[in-house]
Amino acid sequence: MKVIGITGGVGAGKTEVMTYIGSSYDATVIQADEVGYLLMQPGKECYGPIIRLFGQQVTTVSGELNRKRIADVVFRDQEKLKQLNDIVHPAVKQYIRNAIEKERHHGTEFVFIEAALLIEDKYDEICDELWYIYADEEIRKERLMSDRGYSSEKISGIMANQLSEEQFCRHCDFEIDNSGDFGDTKKQIDQRMKKYETL
Repeated sequence: MKVIGITGGVGAGKTEVMTYIGSSYDATVIQADEVGYLLMQPGKECYGPIIRLFGQQVTTVSGELNRKRIADVVFRDQEKLKQLNDIVHPAVKQYIRNAIEKERHHGTEFVFIEAALLIEDKYDEICDELWYIYADEEIRKERLMSDRGYSSEKISGIMANQLSEEQFCRHCDFEIDNSGDFGDTKKQIDQRMKKYETL
């Protein structure tokens, strides 16, 4: 079984790449964001520590965590963001480790893991290789404004906290340019996947 990590800047199209891989290959795709969301549900391991960190004001009437309220707090408070990450990221990584072992047991051919902080959280320890999904900065900004309704201020803030293109390239084994037509992106993925057939 091959474990491949996928990363890239915000708006690069990582989710689209993961969707294509999941539907085209014998691959299990795991998205760290979705795992984090799962682990923040009431009764799960991150729920209690997050309430202790932020207080009851970050819960909804039904008792679930209000992710937007949490995001608003950590956007302005770097220390709170670090504390939140210290709760969520190790739990997510352990969940993913366990998921990889289950897939290995089932005989799955590929496991793809997508995480924005793949490099920072040292996912190279559990991945056989890392892929960098690249897109021009202006294209990423346009996507984030049209698809997610982000303001240019919010986009600049997020991008400022992410690794540079040079840092991504230095740590990753393979780069996919997703700046243009997605048909071209598919070709790049397919060519890379063919390489494993011959190993």
